Parts: sequence; C-alpha cells; structure tokens
Amino acid sequence: MTGPGQTVGISLFIDPLIAELGMSRSAVSTAYLIGTLAGAVALPWIGRAVDRFGVRRTMAVVGLVFGGVLVALSVVSSIVGLTAGFVGVRMAGQGALGLTATTVVALWFDRRRGLATGMVSAVGAVGISLTPLLLEGLIAQHGWRTAWLIEGLAVWAVVLPLALFALRDRPERLGQRPDGAAPPADGSAPPRPGGLTRSQVVRHPAFWLIAGAVAVSGLLTTAVAFHQISLLTARGLTAAEAAANFVPQTVAGLLATLATGYLIDRFPPRWMTVASMLSLAAALAWGTQVTPGWGAIVFGALLGIAANTIRTVEAATLPRYFGTRHIGSIRGLVASISVGGTACGPLLFAAVFDQVGTYAPVLLASAIVPVAMAVWAALAPEPDPDLLDPPPATPPSSTRDETNLP
Repeated sequence: MTGPGQTVGISLFIDPLIAELGMSRSAVSTAYLIGTLAGAVALPWIGRAVDRFGVRRTMAVVGLVFGGVLVALSVVSSIVGLTAGFVGVRMAGQGALGLTATTVVALWFDRRRGLATGMVSAVGAVGISLTPLLLEGLIAQHGWRTAWLIEGLAVWAVVLPLALFALRDRPERLGQRPDGAAPPADGSAPPRPGGLTRSQVVRHPAFWLIAGAVAVSGLLTTAVAFHQISLLTARGLTAAEAAANFVPQTVAGLLATLATGYLIDRFPPRWMTVASMLSLAAALAWGTQVTPGWGAIVFGALLGIAANTIRTVEAATLPRYFGTRHIGSIRGLVASISVGGTACGPLLFAAVFDQVGTYAPVLLASAIVPVAMAVWAALAPEPDPDLLDPPPATPPSSTRDETNLP
C-alpha cells in the first residue's frame, strides 16, 4: 500500500498533470523535490514515534494521513496544492508507512530476520511494481483525479484494519520472545531488547555506508522511474511498453529480495551492497542504449535488482549491527536521508533533458556514483560484534572496591 506514494506510483500522473494543469516538466519536478524534501524532514520524528508509541498506533495514524492526502490530491488545481500533496504522500506513503511495516519484522524476528525481511519486502515490491500497471488503465478510463481518489480510499480500507487489528508492537509486551523462542525456564520476564541510541549509531562508519547506499539507490532509481515513460519512449518503446517495463523490475526485484534475505543471514551484508550498487551502475549505463524487446527487459531487471537488494540490506542489517531498542529512530534517520535523496534525482534528470533533449549524459555521469559506493562497501570492515554489549562504565573513584582492581 505504499505504492501510491512511491515514484513508480506517481510517475503515471506526471504527463496528465502537465497536460491538464499547463505546467512544465521542470515545474512539476521542482514541486516533487520540495514536497519530498519537506516530507523527509518529518521521518526522524516518525521513527521516534515508533519507539515511543509502538508500530500499531503509529501505522494507524500514518495510514489515516496518507489516505487523506491522496483524496485531497484528487481536487488539486495549482502548483501550490500539488506541492503540498507531494509533501504528504512522500512523507506518509514512501517513507513512514514502509518504515513502520518493515520495523515490525525487525522487532519480531532475530535469528531469521534476513529471511523474514526478504519475504515482507518481496511482497511489498510486487505490490509497488504492479501499481503502475493498475493505474495506467484507471487513469486512461477515468482520469487522474478519480485514480487518486480511489487510491486514498484503498489505503484507508487496507492499512487501518491491519494496523489496528493485525499488529502488536513487540513480543516482549506479550511476554513472548523474538522468533517465537521459548520463555526462560525460571518464568522470569523476557529481557529488554538491547541496542545503541541514534546519537551513538551516527558515529559509526557502517551506518553511513548503509545510509549512503540507500540514498544513492533512492536518488537514481527514483530519477529513472519518475521519467521512465519519457526516457523509454525516446528509445523507441510505446507508452504502454514503457509502463509495462515495471514488470521485469517486479520479477527481478522479487527474486533479488528473497535471495538477499536468505544470503544476509549467512554472509556479510557488504557483498549484497556491492551487488546492488553494481547492478544500479549497469542499469544506468544500459539506459543510454536500451531498445524495445530484450534490451528493455534487461534494463528493468537491473533496476529491480538494485533497488530491492539495498532495501532488504538496510532493513535486516541495521537491527543486526545496532540492536532494536532504538531501531525506529535509527531507521527513521535513514529513511529521511533516503527520501531526501529521492527529491533531487527527478529535477536533475529533468534539467539535463530540458537542456540537451536526451537523458544519456546524466545517465552516464550518474553511473559513476554507485561504482564508488560498491568500492567502499567491498573495503569496509564489519562493525565490532561487541558493539551491542559494551563493558560497564567504571564507577567513580570514591566508590570503587580497590580489592577487585587488577
């Protein structure tokens, strides 16, 4: 249900908006940038809300807001209203709803967290990637206003019941343990989950590697998806074929997500990060040569692998590295960085296209960035396993027991 707030769900509205409201492509891209950046600012507070109020109540509020913004977008008539709508759907849909849904997995699973995250992300990726196919016919038959209205009602109908009746915040609050592990034999309460605070986490290079890779992927895949119809029709595909290119993205992304979830429980996450970044670089370079048929399928498959692999890495790796006590705040910061990055890509690609009439220069230049991220990931060491179990602080000298000193 995050699909209406994702770039692939918004991209189908861009050309109809430009035609009916008389806006330029750069103006709509600028509105998207402002809306996305403003939405990104709120995500760290959403993460804190998850830690403080739990995923259940947070998701219910997010779903209520998300559906309301989509309904409001169905009556938008100006660039100001469009920008405000982009703030809401990017904050609530693209950022907050996905953040709460995947955080549930991090809290309820430990030993097989990667596999569980991969399964949830795979189902989500299928839904997100199918959104354009459903919207294309809906917009063509009933218009973009009706499509946004139906999306808002669908979000309310699905997200609110799931949040209120199908979720519980943490296993510890029910006297259970992650993975369904047996309770302590002595009947004692389950231990409180450990983990570093957000201020501690931001001092570790591993956090910035993951956050940087997610941001690079979000920036560049969003830029391509936002202009995908324009980019692929310029390479000889029809508008229907360009929209259908989300199908190979879905299939490849589904397989990559499941594979990543399985592998990340067994191997260092950096190798999956390398695979994601190299796939992204290859997709961007191939975008300058893509042709109808198999060429377009390969292009879509590479994009799907890149985007879905790094999402699964982030969701499964941050709890492993830094614990779950403050995972909402930590992932909220990553989501803010990622969503903020997605704001810049569409405007960058639009500016180049408006100047030279082709996306080739920006595609080739952009491919250098994920290659650099892949090199960093390959060389970066794993965090110290003792990070989550630091030694107790030394007591003040006035209270130390000198007989116990070495």
